[in-house]
Amino acid sequence: MPKTTLLPRLADGQIHSGQELADVMGISRTAVWKQLNRLAELGIEVESVKGQGYRVPGGLDLLDANRVREQLKPASSNLLREVRVLESVDSTNAEVLRQLVDGSDPRGLVCTAERQTAGRGRRGRQWVSPFARNIYLSLAWDFSEGASALEGLSLAIGVAAVRALKELNLGPVSLKWPNDILVEGAKLGGVLLEMSGDAAGQIQVVIGLGLNVSMSAATGSAIDQSWTDLDRVSGGRTPPRNHLLAALLDELLPLLQNFDREGFSPWRDEWRALDALADAQVLLHSGPDQFAGIARGVDDRGALLLETASGIRPVFGGEVSLRPAS
Repeated sequence: MPKTTLLPRLADGQIHSGQELADVMGISRTAVWKQLNRLAELGIEVESVKGQGYRVPGGLDLLDANRVREQLKPASSNLLREVRVLESVDSTNAEVLRQLVDGSDPRGLVCTAERQTAGRGRRGRQWVSPFARNIYLSLAWDFSEGASALEGLSLAIGVAAVRALKELNLGPVSLKWPNDILVEGAKLGGVLLEMSGDAAGQIQVVIGLGLNVSMSAATGSAIDQSWTDLDRVSGGRTPPRNHLLAALLDELLPLLQNFDREGFSPWRDEWRALDALADAQVLLHSGPDQFAGIARGVDDRGALLLETASGIRPVFGGEVSLRPAS
């Protein structure tokens, strides 16, 4: 859908008359009306105040690539190739994967969006993606040692996300193997890695990170598990999303620069300290199989260490879900 020019005018939450909007934007009242309808199609509530004009109740915290760049630390900024801010996209991960087809250097390409129409999590699950309410972030990188070099990467990404939130005084946050970000057992966000290239050689990776920031109860009713958002965690003191994006990139970009050389090992102890299921009785589902045991953390490759009656067995990622045993 084309980017509307009306949205930034209404993002302040104030009342603007139709004539004022037409004059400032240099368009007709009819064109203003058409753009108002387009905002409704994006799922944005626009209130018509009789005799006064239009407003977006509560306003909108819109993303801006320049503001993100301005808030980055110099070391991170040097690793950033481009920030693309889209109004609406099927999936930021899918968009970045499409951009990698041309063979250009993927390192440091970032895509974020106000809304996803087909956001997804692991195992094809839908990721609920309301307009201008959450973080939908995808970041591309490449590795020369194939898929084996990525062992534990999704876990390290989770640790980096928690570091960024702690830097902004948002927490307490924990992690659940292999890719969930939790607050007191409720899901705050998640990580999704997707790859292209040669699994045994040069490989491109898209790191998808989703965080719930300010989501209404009505929107969240579509989520099939317990969830929370940063507004609830912070008591409504969540920083602007551009600030939050910059804090995340300040942690993620240096991680990716060093990961192919260092691997997951330097991140293991920190991940274990954040483990929401440490020493808990769990049920692990892998395809048609189900295993019961005690979660004993992870090894240097990011595998879950599941203690069973026959001993400790490492379990790697893939189509695996993990739930506390009742």
